[in-house]
Amino acid sequence: MDNGAIVHIEYDLYNAESGDLIETTREEIAKEHDVFDEARTYEPMITVVGEGRLIAGFEAHLAEAEADNEYTFDIEPTEAYGERDASLVETISQNVLLRSVSDPNMLGIGAPVEIGGRNGVLQMLRAGRARVDYNHPLAGTTLRYTYTIVKVVEDRAERVATLLQMNTGRSDFEVEFEGDDVTITLPDSIAYDQNWAYAKFSLVRALREHLEVGTVIFREVHEPRVAADEEE
Repeated sequence: MDNGAIVHIEYDLYNAESGDLIETTREEIAKEHDVFDEARTYEPMITVVGEGRLIAGFEAHLAEAEADNEYTFDIEPTEAYGERDASLVETISQNVLLRSVSDPNMLGIGAPVEIGGRNGVLQMLRAGRARVDYNHPLAGTTLRYTYTIVKVVEDRAERVATLLQMNTGRSDFEVEFEGDDVTITLPDSIAYDQNWAYAKFSLVRALREHLEVGTVIFREVHEPRVAADEEE
């Protein structure tokens, strides 16, 4: 698969040693392994090949993959989330822990915590001390992926719309091309999105890197508000 290709991927991720399912994009697999979550939507993952959004081992395998073929392969920790690092397991005072959490009643062994901007897992809490593991939860784990590229986005306008969705989580943009120039009409509500300014510059960079577009125009349209009594 060429660098810059925008693809939809169905995948199942397992702990290669235990066989436990860690993550899946497929509802039927989640139900089969009794980890189905009604609160989430199961749908293919969208990524840009070679952009570094995925772990190194997956990126490398994806570069050689073809659409519609199913692959199963293992990724060693060094190409995934790294080996476990004992120096990332730290002991702190219980007071520091309690000041860092919003609801102390939710604390329990194995609970995720954030201390000083670092995410970790609580391993021990007793005698006024707490032990927190800042290793990635999958550090030291050999991963097994089963995946299929179910779609390669080819249409230029759809590629832009897909990049917009990846960068903003929204799908309510309008995209039009005139030659190599692209006009993106923004939804009214984008003005209330505090992340839009950063996402916009990130998007322009992605469009130039992957689509080789010309001028990028962001178009704002603010329709007049109609009072409810005027509509009747």
